[in-house]
Amino acid sequence: MENTKQYLGARIQELRKTKSLKQAELAEILNIDAKHISKIECGRCFPSFELLDKIASVLDVEPAELLQTSHLKAKAQLIEEINLILQNSSEDKIRKFYIVLKNL
Repeated sequence: MENTKQYLGARIQELRKTKSLKQAELAEILNIDAKHISKIECGRCFPSFELLDKIASVLDVEPAELLQTSHLKAKAQLIEEINLILQNSSEDKIRKFYIVLKNL
């Protein structure tokens, strides 16, 4: 993903799906057009601050959590960052990471 709008939209979509909400359902709760939610999730437009607050409330997260998008990076970039973390970790932490990863 290349820009903030896309990351924000992808994060809203991710959180919406964890709540098992369809775009139309979220739009109805927010009292906005479903096309507007679609445009936000596709990264074609930003929600207003007021709408961002409403979205966060409906999705039961703090507004700042909508901006936590580092895990949405491209697969290759995530693998590179994970490898750097592992290279700088103790053997104990690597073993714990292995257990967690294997159990996912």
